[in-house]
Amino acid sequence: MDATDRRIMHATQAGLPLTPEPYQTLAGQLNLSTAEVMRRLMAMQDSGIIRRIGAVPNHYKLGYRFNGMTVWDVPDGQIDELGRQVGQLPFVSHCYHRPRHLPEWPYNLFAMVHGKTQAEADRQIRQIADVLGNQCHGNEVLYSTKILKKTGFRSR
Repeated sequence: MDATDRRIMHATQAGLPLTPEPYQTLAGQLNLSTAEVMRRLMAMQDSGIIRRIGAVPNHYKLGYRFNGMTVWDVPDGQIDELGRQVGQLPFVSHCYHRPRHLPEWPYNLFAMVHGKTQAEADRQIRQIADVLGNQCHGNEVLYSTKILKKTGFRSR
């Protein structure tokens, strides 16, 4: 990262500008061309300096009060395929493999669901269970009780 990359990172720490053309706005703030900002952001993403550029919604403000991390115990040898199937469900915002911590924590597949009602979240969880079928050997749901502050990259 050079000084210009650091300027871009500092300018985007709190998120992109909330304008119709955020990259153009950012470029103007930094006295750079939009193409240069885009090129540098893509290079930082390609090199792993930043993982992704995306929206971070506040689910509570959008009316989703039942946000649950579902955790599932599935065979390790099938987790890639089962995870792909669960991750493709339209209501799953993210899905990933995590290590088990036996004997206390047997779960290795995690999938986040968001419902406006408890019944909606329950339906989503049942759909995941249906996808996993008899490959599921147990599950739990960890519901959010408050939203935590989500922040992006912080440079010094």
